[in-house]
Amino acid sequence: MQPTSIAYEFQDIQLGDKRLNDRAEALLASLAANPSASINEACSGWDETKAAYRLFDNPNVDPEAILGAHAEKTLQRIKAQDTVCIAQDTTELDYTAHPPGGVRNLDRLGRRGLYDHSHIAFTPEKLCLGVVGVKFYDRDKEALGTSKKREGQPLHTGEGQRWLDGYRKACEIAGKCPETQIVSLADREGDIYDIFVEADQHETPAQFVIRSQRKRSLPEKDPDGGPAAYKKMRAEIASAQPVAYREVQLPQTPERTKGSGNKQHPGREARTAKLEIRAKRMTLRAPHNKQSSMPPVEISVVWVSEIDGPGDGTEVDWLLLSSLPVDTISQTLRIVDLYVARWPIEVFFRVFKTGCRVEEIQLEARDRLIRALMFYKVIAWRIMFVTFLGRECPELPCDVVFSEAEWKSVWKVVKKTAPPKQAPELSQFIPVLATLGGYNHREGDGPPGAEVIWRGTRRMLDFALCWQAFGPDQ
Repeated sequence: MQPTSIAYEFQDIQLGDKRLNDRAEALLASLAANPSASINEACSGWDETKAAYRLFDNPNVDPEAILGAHAEKTLQRIKAQDTVCIAQDTTELDYTAHPPGGVRNLDRLGRRGLYDHSHIAFTPEKLCLGVVGVKFYDRDKEALGTSKKREGQPLHTGEGQRWLDGYRKACEIAGKCPETQIVSLADREGDIYDIFVEADQHETPAQFVIRSQRKRSLPEKDPDGGPAAYKKMRAEIASAQPVAYREVQLPQTPERTKGSGNKQHPGREARTAKLEIRAKRMTLRAPHNKQSSMPPVEISVVWVSEIDGPGDGTEVDWLLLSSLPVDTISQTLRIVDLYVARWPIEVFFRVFKTGCRVEEIQLEARDRLIRALMFYKVIAWRIMFVTFLGRECPELPCDVVFSEAEWKSVWKVVKKTAPPKQAPELSQFIPVLATLGGYNHREGDGPPGAEVIWRGTRRMLDFALCWQAFGPDQ
């Protein structure tokens, strides 16, 4: 079995019964062959469909064991890297139209669904190595309210605990992979002081890069602010001289509504941004409500601001907090690059939700739904892996990833010529596959993205079945 085949991910799955193990491996292959199809459509006949529903309905099948098989394979891929980023983020799965039993609220009463908080492993070059953890949660009626209300909850009882748990997951991986530098990445919601303290005290700490959203203070008093005022982190970094300038390609983002207050976030056109970067090592004072229980922490602060931005509210303004050093320009720029390596998790969620259509799954109970979602986590990883492997390892022969029937049938259909005797490189084959998904090869187009890859993959698998059934000479 090829290490790059999706069946390899469940090769060592342990569900407590060999028949369940075999059924899970076969079901993964069926769902992956047609990721945007319904479960009924993806399965071959009623017997296979019934077997799938029995597996989802089996209370003895632990959802963690389903994902755990893939997570162990991901750990092997992590160990082969010098540096790996564990990005964590949250997305909504909306099941209001057909809510399974036991699924409660999202941000308001009657809007039914699950929050999906995932931990995804990426290389700094954005190659997706796999899913190492996921937590699904929802809100009961009493928990609904503004984000400010939830922020007042103790960390261990509130939703913020998921970010600390995610950092601890990264630390656990760091302990298992001592030769690999593990860097935990989080956006603004992950700006939690407990993580900074945990990094100082954990036996096998992961490094971290977190975008700040809170007004943090330094231990020194601010003589201009009154007797109870302390110096502010943002003012301190703003007073530092720029250490570097950088241009980055910003992806297009849609306008979106976020939060229970329905706050509008403007969309952004793709553009090249000119950035000014400041960096300084600082000691932060614990928040007021944690003064008695938590010590000050030393941390690197990197402020990235856009020069001559468009003035439409989409300008880059990143205040990054990190355990990594900023003694040199290259160290500072590395923190910026690692933060940017978090962006593919948003692509992963889009593949998971749009490519795999997981919000259209119709199962009767919450636990059944979660078992199904674990399968689609692995399928979404596979699509991401293929998309970025072609960019990072373009010289690899495509038969490392695709079977002979897959790549040869696609070549024959798209090129309308006999496939070569030797498997072409991924750099040659991936654009051919993407053509089936609508990739146009126009001058100035970037490399094929995940969306055209998953559409092309769906058609490829039909062609491969025909190739196997009728032979290459038909």
